Amino acid sequence: MGWRRLIPVLLCTVAVVLTGLPAVAAPDDPSGDMKRIDKELAKTGALLESVSEQARTAARQLAETNAALPAAQERIVKAKTAVVVAETKAATARRKADAATAAWQATDQQYQQSVQQVQAGRDRMARFAVATMHGANVAEFNLLLAATRPQEFLIRGDLIRQLGQMRKEAIDGYMLARRDAKQVTNEAELRRRTAEEANRVAQTTLKEAQEARAEAEQAERDLRDLSERREKAVAAAEAQKADVQRRYEEVKQQSEEIAAQLRAWQEQYGQFVPVLRAGAKLLMPTRGWKSSDYGMRFDPYYHTWQLHAGVDIAADGGQPIYAAGGGTVSTAGWNGGYGNYTCITHGRTDGHVISTCYGHQSKILVSVGQKVRGGQLIGRVGTTGASTGNHLHFEVRRDGDPIQPLNWLPGCLC
Repeated sequence: MGWRRLIPVLLCTVAVVLTGLPAVAAPDDPSGDMKRIDKELAKTGALLESVSEQARTAARQLAETNAALPAAQERIVKAKTAVVVAETKAATARRKADAATAAWQATDQQYQQSVQQVQAGRDRMARFAVATMHGANVAEFNLLLAATRPQEFLIRGDLIRQLGQMRKEAIDGYMLARRDAKQVTNEAELRRRTAEEANRVAQTTLKEAQEARAEAEQAERDLRDLSERREKAVAAAEAQKADVQRRYEEVKQQSEEIAAQLRAWQEQYGQFVPVLRAGAKLLMPTRGWKSSDYGMRFDPYYHTWQLHAGVDIAADGGQPIYAAGGGTVSTAGWNGGYGNYTCITHGRTDGHVISTCYGHQSKILVSVGQKVRGGQLIGRVGTTGASTGNHLHFEVRRDGDPIQPLNWLPGCLC
């Protein structure tokens, strides 16, 4: 089967391999592959921070293979296309080289004939030269003088003229043969060089075609290896599925327990909670960039929906965490997957009590019941609990239940 016929077959094969994978955009260019894969892995890490290390490893390996598959597919298509182009160029170059060689060989035959003609002319010239050296001109003169009658004189004179004409023709023929030989020699040399260049190009294009074929074969092997690694990663992820589901349930239960604790606190101290100004905005709790959003997220590796109850703000470990607003510390301490966790209750708005919570801290610098003002230092960024890296998990809770924090923070997140 030719390479041209293999390309559609290959595309169908890759399409079958990719069926059922999470959608990953094809890379714009090879140089962006690493950034795209890193982004995918960062997303995976944020999604799976509450699960075990084994589950994260399995999902990370699956994410790596999923993210690499589109580039592997594109590499194969490009390699197969390069084979078609290279082999077409090689075939064209070979035809040109063969034609140039044939033309050179034909001209070389003409050259050999010209050489023979020059040699024949040279031999003829040599015979006349020898005759001249042996007194042929004197013999001709004596022959003319020996004529005894006018008619005989004319006949002998005509003979001498014929001999002269033959000398002239011998000289002219030799010179013409040399001129033709030179012209044929120049043409033969030009065609020889053309043939050599055409053969050099043919050899080069043949080497390029061989290299293109080798690259296509290597791309196919790499895709097979990648598919095998993905199958192993899928199996490893499946083995962790039950544990992941259990841990997701634990996170959900922890969030519900936090809500219950905040509501209990409100019942006890709710009469002292101030009223928030309508449309009030909270302060940014730390400097950094948003690495994960609030909301329901589908885990494509373990096929489970999970609520991410806040936004993650990536920041260096030990970086200050500030109270997003003034209020009273209602929770402060270790809280399972949230690690070191603090909640501050700020006030009422539209009959609901608003609190903010801060997870994964390396240090908690406040205690329950403490009054704090907006912008006050309350802790430091860390990676405690179920966390895959230093960041602040920031929540806004209304009557204990998590809501979208971005509605309460500055739009610039600064």
